[in-house]
Amino acid sequence: MAFTPYQLFLAGLMLITGSINTLSTKWADRQTSHFCDGSGANVTFEHPFLQGVGMFLGEFLCLLVFKFIWYSTARYRIERMIYKGDAASSVVRFWPINIKKDTRLVDGEQTFNPFIFWVASICDMLSTCLSYIALNYTSASSFQMLRGSVMVFTAILSVLFLRKNLTWKHWLGIFAVVIGLTIVGVSDVIFSKQPEGNHTNAEKLAGDALILIAMLFTSFQVVYEERFIGKYNIPPLQAVGWEGIFGFSTLGLLLIPFYFIIVPTSNSGPDHRLEDVLSAFCQMRDNWIIILATFGNVLSIAFFNFAGVSVTKELSSTTRMVLDSGRTLIIWIVSLALQWQAFYSLQVLG
Repeated sequence: MAFTPYQLFLAGLMLITGSINTLSTKWADRQTSHFCDGSGANVTFEHPFLQGVGMFLGEFLCLLVFKFIWYSTARYRIERMIYKGDAASSVVRFWPINIKKDTRLVDGEQTFNPFIFWVASICDMLSTCLSYIALNYTSASSFQMLRGSVMVFTAILSVLFLRKNLTWKHWLGIFAVVIGLTIVGVSDVIFSKQPEGNHTNAEKLAGDALILIAMLFTSFQVVYEERFIGKYNIPPLQAVGWEGIFGFSTLGLLLIPFYFIIVPTSNSGPDHRLEDVLSAFCQMRDNWIIILATFGNVLSIAFFNFAGVSVTKELSSTTRMVLDSGRTLIIWIVSLALQWQAFYSLQVLG
């Protein structure tokens, strides 16, 4: 089935903004700056939970955009849905808002319970936090390559929960993905003689394992979204926005107890808290690049999630995950160009 121009646009938007997501997060993680304790120590920026809150803030922006378009296109929607004809122009001629008649971004069902997206936001929160933790321990390209496991999980969950049928070609593709993931994971140990930053090969493998667990939660999320977005025909901007609200509020509240949990291996601050927001802001103030990378990540997340949910609605969750894996090559090339990692021949095979 050939893609429409709109679907091609969504696919391109997913590739570009998805690549920016991973690269901007890794850019922030690679930065060093000082805490506010006056120790003078120059440490890396390791705040995965705060970065997760920033991601949900980006998703919440989609709801603001949806509301703006919704009210801006009120004139045409009233004309089209209530009066049903050209004669309506004279009836609503003096409506205060006059905007273009393209309402595709807000077309859809409005009689649904927003709390159906709370489940998706929890899956998104778990996946995001685990991914951001893992990205501190592994390279951006290995991170993205291992994210390809989401295709395997999504395909299996689609069979279990959406009653989809997979042909032998699909299963062959899944087997190939599993082999590739294994090769990428092994290459992180065999060819990485010098640990990246202060992380050992064992920590890299732990990071790789966290990525796989995170992708399992992502698969639950996209299959859940396909099930309910297809059922209620919810506008993608609105769906992403509600997930952002629930995720932002849930993870934002969790930052409070996280501040009082001491984890000896945590590098989020001088007191080794699970998440030290105050130290994160001190590091941002000390290094403006962290602010720039974080701001870019928030904006790219908004566009990426809109494109992703739109692809799920227009096509399917499996297609969304296949398109998402396409950004692997972009991230790998950029990481090599910026010398964020060495060239490993096994990664090409994987």
